[in-house]
Amino acid sequence: MVERTKELLLDYLGVAYGGMREASSQAALAAARDLGGQGGATVIGSRERLPAAWAAMVNGAAASALEMDDVTSKSSLHPGAAVFSAALAVAEELQAEAGEVLLAVVAGYEVTMRLGNALNPASAYARGFHPTGVAGAFGAAAAAGHLLRLDRAGFVRAFGIAETLAAGSLDWTDGAQTQRLNAGWAAHSGITAARLAAHGFTGPRSAIDGPLGLLHAYTGEPFPTEVTEGLGDGWQVLRVSIKPYPCCRYSHGLIDCMLELRRLDQVDIEAVESIELVVLTGGARLVAEPIEAKRHPATVVDAQFSAPFAAAVALLHGAAGPGQFCQANVDDPRVRSLMSRVTCRADPELDAVYPAHWPAAATLHLRNGITRSVTVPYPLGEPENPLPRAALCAKFLGLMDRPHGDELIEVVWRLPETPIAALLAPLRLP
Repeated sequence: MVERTKELLLDYLGVAYGGMREASSQAALAAARDLGGQGGATVIGSRERLPAAWAAMVNGAAASALEMDDVTSKSSLHPGAAVFSAALAVAEELQAEAGEVLLAVVAGYEVTMRLGNALNPASAYARGFHPTGVAGAFGAAAAAGHLLRLDRAGFVRAFGIAETLAAGSLDWTDGAQTQRLNAGWAAHSGITAARLAAHGFTGPRSAIDGPLGLLHAYTGEPFPTEVTEGLGDGWQVLRVSIKPYPCCRYSHGLIDCMLELRRLDQVDIEAVESIELVVLTGGARLVAEPIEAKRHPATVVDAQFSAPFAAAVALLHGAAGPGQFCQANVDDPRVRSLMSRVTCRADPELDAVYPAHWPAAATLHLRNGITRSVTVPYPLGEPENPLPRAALCAKFLGLMDRPHGDELIEVVWRLPETPIAALLAPLRLP
């Protein structure tokens, strides 16, 4: 459990540092500076130190900006961007011991993912909510509350307050940057909830399962038993996936299919008559619907949530990293030509194992009448198909893009012996 938590921490630090270069992150930082003033918590990849709640907001938004932050299958959300952002910011302010920070993170993941499971992601999506923003506020409150040493009554208060602060809309289909804010605002909300609770502010005691609680307001078909089912059978932090590609997780299995098709046979792009993608129904509204819009992304944000773009760029370039998810490829006539030939459909057999598993399938139809099909049961990065530690380190070093990255990796591996201050200092710009 500790080793996996450290791997997730390394991944978080990389995506937050890399994401800070995005325009959306710089805007969030400027706003937080105006709103929060100076403080004691590091804004990763910047020179700034802000109050914990505002630093967490910026770090969470930055960690989401590249669409490479960790992700879960069953709950279909991004726990790390919310939980690590809250835990590290509060820990730095309190000068907490690194071991306590790791415990806070594990608790935050546990709460986030169990509540995300109970929300039923497909139902939450149908109501227009992003589970990261909703469940993430509770997980961030759990992490911050642990570091603030809340007692049982304090956690009840914190979760009650988090219920009223939880948010996160799916309405970013016109290229808006608000998806990147959902995890950051969850981190901000969680810290705020825990701080209010620490000072005695009260919230409803029925925040999760009450008649007006979380599982009533944010979903139409909840799975309430998921909140406590299997407690003691294994930590949720062990069920998290690390993303190799900078796009919505619902496209990752499709990218794996395209790359496998290229490995099986060098494909002449001009010989491709059509590409048929099998998209999980639970994620269709994110990456496949409406299909005409998904075939014609205008921005990189659009492309991050377009299955046709993900498949086309992977087939054309044989890769789907940050270098491929760029405006030049969004505008490339060759990519656009391939996207125009993409269709998306559902498959009841694949849907039957969702959300516990996220399989994908794809078929190339060639102009000579030959078809080639591939099915991927577990996208790269899933616990059943993990990203090797060497690949994780390479991802981190590529996102850091500054000297001494290898030294910082060793600092992470040495936790909890390393002080949190020593971990965060190299992540600030000089």
